[in-house]
Amino acid sequence: MSGLTYEQVARFAQQGGTVYFVVIFLAGVAYALWPKNRQAFRDMAHLPLRDDEDEHVGS
Repeated sequence: MSGLTYEQVARFAQQGGTVYFVVIFLAGVAYALWPKNRQAFRDMAHLPLRDDEDEHVGS
């Protein structure tokens, strides 16, 4: 019977999964550090510190 053994399939799945998650992680880091997104992330970082009493519902 020619074919792949369980060990070969498991090793391929482990290596493929590692490569997949590394690529996804690097894409997320690139998105977070992309210069175009800098101002949007800066605005979101300061959002909890804003004094927006006029915009609260029920006040």
